[in-house]
Amino acid sequence: MTATVFRRVRVLRGYRFELVKLVSQWRIRLLGLVCWTAPGLFVAAVSRQSTLPVDTLFGRWMHATGWAGPLVMLGFAGTWALPLMISVVAGDVFAAEDRLGTWRHLLVAVRSPRRIFVAKSLASLSVILLLVAGLAVSSVAGGILAVGDQPLVGLDGHLLPPADAAARVLLAWVCVLAPVLALAAIGLLGSVALGRSPMGLLLPALVALALQLAQMLPLPVAARLALPGYAFVAWNRLFSSPAGAGPLLIAVVISLVWAVTATGLAYRLFVRRDFTDLSFDGSRRRAAMGLLSLAGLLVVTVGVVAMGTGATGSGIDQDKVQRSVATAFGHLYRLQTAQLHRPDVTEAQLRPTAACSRGGGRLEPRGPGNDWRCVVTWHLPGTEAAGSATYQLDLAPDGRYMADGDGPKEVNGYFLVRTATGDAPNPLWQFDGTVALLPTTPKG
Repeated sequence: MTATVFRRVRVLRGYRFELVKLVSQWRIRLLGLVCWTAPGLFVAAVSRQSTLPVDTLFGRWMHATGWAGPLVMLGFAGTWALPLMISVVAGDVFAAEDRLGTWRHLLVAVRSPRRIFVAKSLASLSVILLLVAGLAVSSVAGGILAVGDQPLVGLDGHLLPPADAAARVLLAWVCVLAPVLALAAIGLLGSVALGRSPMGLLLPALVALALQLAQMLPLPVAARLALPGYAFVAWNRLFSSPAGAGPLLIAVVISLVWAVTATGLAYRLFVRRDFTDLSFDGSRRRAAMGLLSLAGLLVVTVGVVAMGTGATGSGIDQDKVQRSVATAFGHLYRLQTAQLHRPDVTEAQLRPTAACSRGGGRLEPRGPGNDWRCVVTWHLPGTEAAGSATYQLDLAPDGRYMADGDGPKEVNGYFLVRTATGDAPNPLWQFDGTVALLPTTPKG
């Protein structure tokens, strides 16, 4: 009599099986339909409106170029869409087997908890990447079809040619894949450790919400950069010249470290699980240990970032704000000059400078706040008198700010300028900018 030889199912076959299981669910199909259609329709509709989301980064340029829409969508996705989407996919991929009571059947078929973990993780990651691709492709298509392939105004006021804008938009979407992987790994950890508990499903969304709230607080810059969700906002530095890649690279690396650590914790919990316990409803103790491990990782990364960058305090000071505002004003002044068909000038000829203070000079000029006031001064060739314009700044803790023109009216006091072809949006009325949080000179 010949003994029967049982072979374990290969990972690739298990991956295909888990992928089919995921895409056969109605909620995953609905998510796919929404991600591949809704962003394009939204961007196209908003770009045609007379009122634009000027309180959103790049929202004020949606009428001028199709490359602004994907960035507006990226900001919204990083805040709400991506965390919820990850919760639905990664937060439920293991817990679903607990609800249905199918672990015994799956183990008999596959005969390897390790391969089950790898197959489920890869399948959920594939679905998440497909949904992210849908958000990006749909929003780009909607913007280009509705507005066109026009230059994009960067966060320091300079014009990005269409090809350059397209490359940076693509790179921004690629960079946010790092925090997406981190949240997906946290979702896997919650799904493994908490079983049928709804908290496992909600864990990625709750962690993302906590990270967003932390970014709104006046944290030290080292702690801000060490948060795994910072890459959701750090991509904006790609749209300044020169591109501030330092904080973005740090944010991407931190997110990937979190992704590897959380996945490793989930794997360890899964392969040590007792699948003979049919009443298993998650291990709160193991979940707590996993969260404590991630908290320890945060402490370590804060220390590494602080020592490696020399960053202290909020990273926002008077000199940085003045340089950023003066640079953006110089670029946008040239844009307004072209609108009005005046003789072109260069930034070197304008020599723009900014004098900024907080609270009317009563507060120390550093840190975030909505009480910054800047007076920009510039010079025109052939004239001795200097021009000046006033801006009120709302400066966020992550270094992004909105400058609101406060006169004179002919420069920045009105949202339209009168051109030869009719009224056009005034680029100097309001503009967005960003302050580099890391030191601009090497430490020591």
